[in-house]
Amino acid sequence: MRPHLIVAIAISCALHAASSRASEPVPWSEPGDLPVPADAASVIVLHEDVAIESGPVAGGRRRGSASAGVALPFFAVKRGPGCNGRWFSIGPLAWVCQDRLAFSTEPPIGAVDPRMQQGGDGLPYRYFFVTRGGTSGYGQLSAVDQTAPDQELEQGFAVAVVEQRRHDGETYGRSHHGLWIPMRDLVPIKPKTFRGEEVSEGKLDFGWIVRDDAKALTKPVGGTRTSQRFAKFQRLRVLEEQMVRKERYYKIEGDGWVHQRDLRKPSESPPPSEVSAGERWIDIELATQTVVAYEGTRPVYATLASTGKGGQGSPFATPKGVHRIWVKLVGSNMDNLEDDEASNYYSIEDVPWVQYFSKGVGLHGAFWHNDFGHVRSHGCVNLTPIDAQWFFGFTGPHLPAGWTAVLPTDLEPGTVVRVR
Repeated sequence: MRPHLIVAIAISCALHAASSRASEPVPWSEPGDLPVPADAASVIVLHEDVAIESGPVAGGRRRGSASAGVALPFFAVKRGPGCNGRWFSIGPLAWVCQDRLAFSTEPPIGAVDPRMQQGGDGLPYRYFFVTRGGTSGYGQLSAVDQTAPDQELEQGFAVAVVEQRRHDGETYGRSHHGLWIPMRDLVPIKPKTFRGEEVSEGKLDFGWIVRDDAKALTKPVGGTRTSQRFAKFQRLRVLEEQMVRKERYYKIEGDGWVHQRDLRKPSESPPPSEVSAGERWIDIELATQTVVAYEGTRPVYATLASTGKGGQGSPFATPKGVHRIWVKLVGSNMDNLEDDEASNYYSIEDVPWVQYFSKGVGLHGAFWHNDFGHVRSHGCVNLTPIDAQWFFGFTGPHLPAGWTAVLPTDLEPGTVVRVR
């Protein structure tokens, strides 16, 4: 088709669409209802984690939640039960009650959420650990040292700080959940720099060193250590594998062999029957402590993980089997403060990039350890924040910009996760 003809058709289609919309209220609403302000370009979310429903009715199928202060687009308004005002459509199968929104003249957030931009450290917020001696948190900055604290935070607790202000000559940070904490009692968290590997030509012919004192061997059996040393998380190309007395050895590029205790190599696996042709899915291999992203039968990304330290069937196990992601959250609080028998308490605010696939077990970023390649967790699959962010963007359902959580729909089901 000639270029000028394509342009003419496009202009004709645009004029037809504009003519059709001119006869309807904008945004589209029920006849006779209150008009939307003519200068309203978006709606501002008034509270954190505002519920997003899949239809204009409260208590139906949950679709997700939205961030406070974010300007969201809106496409339709409709009356419905459970909302004093009207329901606003902010996307496909996504409705928010007007009681939790305010009209705005500013443009809506773009299609790409700044928290999802690659190339950084993978952390959606700035995180801090509470220092020795603990600290106190206040719901109002004006209440500092005037009333009892709203919460006591112990040494080692982690918080996400989203704002800092000066008060009475001292700097305080506001956590993502609204507590004002003296910054003198917090130390910044250093993000983990390890990240996985994009798979070239669909070949999982590489692995990573997972010990600080790893050395090469001259041969698998009866071999001696060579002078060749490896750095932790160093990537090595693997040329051959041998099983000797139930232990695996890897022949590496260059010269020498490496024992399985020193190196983790993902193994390729066919997709489970639940995966359609070409569908994206995730393979978690407990034996090698690796996670591989697939598109159909082709691996596209692989990395190290830390899975549950408990045996199958125990509370701290990563359960084997085929699952589907049932919810994705930018951040989720994790703690054991309700466990009266715990020897040590922990509390981590807004653990990043959580993808639950088996009840409360999921993939997520971990910034509190650097032991990837070894079992460690209470059941979840720990990834570095950079890797967790990558997998969060890879899987379905996708998280629209400005949302804090998203649940699958029939149109966009959760990605298959197989644990073996």
